Amino acid sequence: MVRFRDLKHRRVAGAWQIERQRMSKRKASKYKIDRRLGENIWGRPKSSVNRRSYGPGQHGQRRKSKVSDFGIQLRAKQKLKGYYGDVTEKQFKRTYQEASRMKGDTGQNLIGLLEQRLDMVVYRAKFAPTIFSARQIVSHGHIYVNGVKCNIASRRVRPGDVISLGKKAKEMALVAEAQALPEREIPDYVAADGDKVTFTRVPSLDEVPYPVKMEPNLVVEFYSR
Repeated sequence: MVRFRDLKHRRVAGAWQIERQRMSKRKASKYKIDRRLGENIWGRPKSSVNRRSYGPGQHGQRRKSKVSDFGIQLRAKQKLKGYYGDVTEKQFKRTYQEASRMKGDTGQNLIGLLEQRLDMVVYRAKFAPTIFSARQIVSHGHIYVNGVKCNIASRRVRPGDVISLGKKAKEMALVAEAQALPEREIPDYVAADGDKVTFTRVPSLDEVPYPVKMEPNLVVEFYSR
């Protein structure tokens, strides 16, 4: 006869195992994206691309064939999607569709919408060392928007919104590490004030501090086929 306590223990253990798998997948993807694309898309000094410029796996060093127009467009989409924390294809396409319905240049609109994500603003504010850790800090309830706790990483931040750290987050080593990073600076459209920042405006493509060249026009061409 199985006791209730044993069933509860199994459920907890199973949930923990699933969470470990998710965490390991996220951690692994963070290091593989650079090598798959052959570029240090976040500008990290410890990126594996700095040591091995070829792709991962046993066939990573094979001779590269000529890339088609579709391949170039796909690569541009993967690079942009990967930079923003490797968001799901469904979420990324939905953002593109929203950008295409807005007035003005679709590529510029797409960048603006991606930069308005809460996890990206947290990353820009140097509250986290990577976009992946920024998403984790948000999901764990350490971020406040206009004084209200928010754990939705994809939430759209509006100009004038104030993003601040929770009490526990202020003492986290992760936050201290991020603020000490020399390779990143807080952009002009995020006004810093101690442990809080204000999102002042939606940036254009030229204002976003990408370490590598992003080509949202190719992403537009990819989805417009």
